[in-house]
Amino acid sequence: MSFEASDNVTQEFFKHLVASHTLGHDGFHGRDHWLRVLQNAREIAAETGANLRVLELFAVLHDSRRENENHDPEHGHRAAAYAVELRGKWFDLADDEMNLLIEACRFHSDGMTQADPTIQACWDADRLDLGRVGVRPDPLYLCTTYAQRPDVVEAAYLRSIWAQDANIDDFFWEG
Repeated sequence: MSFEASDNVTQEFFKHLVASHTLGHDGFHGRDHWLRVLQNAREIAAETGANLRVLELFAVLHDSRRENENHDPEHGHRAAAYAVELRGKWFDLADDEMNLLIEACRFHSDGMTQADPTIQACWDADRLDLGRVGVRPDPLYLCTTYAQRPDVVEAAYLRSIWAQDANIDDFFWEG
């Protein structure tokens, strides 16, 4: 999966995030996961009208401050703090959008389903990529009716398991 820049996530910003991700990109929570979440986010935004700016930034930031691949309950809070630090340097958001991004990052791994529709869309974009860890997304834990659709779940699941099997790192990244 290749990176497609946008006004919200430029090539330079994405390169910065990749370079500053101290955990590395060989595990389940690095660059390739961010790219699949970004694709999911764009599809969800197109179907639901959720705030694309927030969704795209969530996709590349939500796991950017993980310290390990396993139990790291504070990584979402660190990602939210990092987003605050990067605002005005790498991206600009209105205060209400920033609040959505912060909340989406903070609580994305807590299993919640009730929130602002844009936050729900962020969480769904991430949860649709659970195939990378051997889990088929369960519509009961997805928030939006779009993400709950069997065809959407299946397409995202196949994309995530294909990516794990193919080790797409070597094929699509242009650092």
